[in-house]
Amino acid sequence: MAGGDGVAAQVPVGSKAAGAGAAPPRTRYLRQFELVERMRAYDPSFDENLVNRAYVYATAKHGSQKRHSGDPYFAHPIEVAGILTEYKLDAATIVAGLLHDTIEDTEATREEIESMFGAEIADLVEGVTKLSQLEIQSEENKQAQNLQKFILAMSRDVRVLIVKLADRLHNMRTLAHVPKPEKRRRIAMETLEIYGPLARRIGIEKMARELESLAFHEAFPEAEAAINARLEQLRIEKGANVAIIIQTIMEVFEFAGIDARVFGREKQPYSIWKKLRRKSVEFSDLADVYAFRVIVNNPDDCYRALGLVHQTWRCVPDQVEDYISNPKPNGYRSIHTVVIGPGNVRVEIQIRTEEMDQIAENGVAAHWRYKNESYGFDADSAAAVGLDAREATRSLLEIAEHGGEAGEFLEHAKLEMYQDHVFAFTPKGALIPLPQGATPLDFAYAVHSSIGDRCVGAKINGVERPLRSTLRNGDVVEIVVGDKVGPVPGFEALTKTGRAKSAQRRLQRQAKRDEFAKLGRDLVAHALHRYGHELAETALQHAAQHLGKDDEEELFVAVGEGSIKAHQVAVAAFPGLEEKVRKDMGRKPMEMEKAKLYVKGSELTPGVALHFADCCSPIPGDRIIGVQIPGKGVVVHTIDCEQLAALEDDESVTWVDLAWTPTALNKTLATGRIIATVENKRGVLAELCRIIAENEGDILNLRLVKRTVDFFDMIFDIEVADAKHLTNILAAMRASKSVKEADRVKG
Repeated sequence: MAGGDGVAAQVPVGSKAAGAGAAPPRTRYLRQFELVERMRAYDPSFDENLVNRAYVYATAKHGSQKRHSGDPYFAHPIEVAGILTEYKLDAATIVAGLLHDTIEDTEATREEIESMFGAEIADLVEGVTKLSQLEIQSEENKQAQNLQKFILAMSRDVRVLIVKLADRLHNMRTLAHVPKPEKRRRIAMETLEIYGPLARRIGIEKMARELESLAFHEAFPEAEAAINARLEQLRIEKGANVAIIIQTIMEVFEFAGIDARVFGREKQPYSIWKKLRRKSVEFSDLADVYAFRVIVNNPDDCYRALGLVHQTWRCVPDQVEDYISNPKPNGYRSIHTVVIGPGNVRVEIQIRTEEMDQIAENGVAAHWRYKNESYGFDADSAAAVGLDAREATRSLLEIAEHGGEAGEFLEHAKLEMYQDHVFAFTPKGALIPLPQGATPLDFAYAVHSSIGDRCVGAKINGVERPLRSTLRNGDVVEIVVGDKVGPVPGFEALTKTGRAKSAQRRLQRQAKRDEFAKLGRDLVAHALHRYGHELAETALQHAAQHLGKDDEEELFVAVGEGSIKAHQVAVAAFPGLEEKVRKDMGRKPMEMEKAKLYVKGSELTPGVALHFADCCSPIPGDRIIGVQIPGKGVVVHTIDCEQLAALEDDESVTWVDLAWTPTALNKTLATGRIIATVENKRGVLAELCRIIAENEGDILNLRLVKRTVDFFDMIFDIEVADAKHLTNILAAMRASKSVKEADRVKG
């Protein structure tokens, strides 16, 4: 319940909460009239009847449900609605907060909510509702798939995210009541990794700080205690300097005629801990353990204030950041500078206006206001300060839409959310914010996905530069695009953002699929030709459906991947070939657990167990020897296995002469493994697979193990008749100009 955070329980009225000894004291929650009064304070025209009906509906639906704290469960959605009023959200959002758990945790349906409260509210509630339990293997995959679907939902309406964040915030405030420590820590870690960064992504800094502070206390209590101890020591040592700095700033501004508010703050323990880990610095080296905020009347005063601060104290080079002229994507505007203050203390000073401060704290939520006699989100005011609510989450949305494995998506999303920004420009002057360490390929995807997909090079400040170059503030970047869409070789080392990595992996998957499709087509054509038919004259749609594939393309991909054999396609297309194919195949795959069918020896003890060694993977035709180990039976090795040297002086080992049986040599197929280093060029995979097919090998598995700009290593598992057959395939592969080297892999 409770949005998936597990902090609620179904308990009959009057019973004790799960895990509690005596009934705990009840937490006070907002009464109906109090919620209404809060909303009336900032939106006198709101639909009071709508909110009252939602309040009553939520309490009735949740009925006797209890939280782990012992509170009635409906206290949770009421408090979520209360949190949303702090950010002055519209009535539809407040009602969605009241109803956000009804579909998930009660018999309420979307249809019922829509009939009672309208489609807009039903959409919001459905967007926030906990996703159905996903049948997947790991908690990380569950988190990844939930987040992926959640991002797709919130992209349609940012209010979905705001309600979800308020839901998570109330759950974090009451996390101590969850009885299982491991569950509390899981929820706390998810908050640190997902929900705190999401709140910051849309600029709601106030909520992000509280989420992270509560989660840090639960997830890393020892680290929090250690940092708090250092902060206490710092207060004793430097506390007097803080007062001096505030007093000095006020006096300087007053003399210059600047009206300002000045206050100091300590950096949160979690922010300190994160910076210590990210930058690998000592506590004493942090410049902004103490930060001072200067609030002035207008942007002109911001720049005047900056000049006065720099005249009063020496600034630290390269530590001035102007987010007024270059706002962050979430609309944040301010000027930051670091100076050396009294007592040689490094301090950060942030300078902004009152409006900038409100946006810095509340982000997208700061833009709900009256416009044209109605209360709602003012997109124009948001755009005026550089905030586009959809743009703030666009890169996350692209990552979610690109798909891929759940774990891969989670990695990309986290990369995208943890960012310190650098600002670069297009040749036409458009500002592109990127994370520190970003490259031209990241820049290309930030401009547009189609540009990233065709990126082949870049010019930085008019000079052609490699794609691995790191961008700096103020760089003008021109992307060179090609005609074809495809992954950039070595893109993993050339990208910083999750958005670029996700898109490149999508292209890589597509390129691999295209290669498999081409390979499969070639293998099927070869198989058909072998039995007197031509691919161009053969309709394969029926064969594809017979083999469980939707169309010819899917069929070719499956053959290229090895999940369907080419001769199976030939038989599915021409059933009359079945007998001929069976005679051709003749041999059956070796059953490794039946070693006695394939290996013989005059010195073998009757009844002794026989096993093939994993270290050298013998196949028929290899010279073999047996090693009899007490209690383990006889293990079959190739005569040149490297593991045998270690057994030569072991007196407990008995050596047994072995040979292959006629069944192994004449009636079986074995699996041999080849690793090949090949040129990184289009079509090479199809060429190698064609070589294997022409030499009567059958590919069982294929995987890429290493890739560079010029070469990549591939491992082939190939079904062969014997060792000589595998050697012939190796020789044919080595004869190809595309192959640098190829060797058999044993083990």
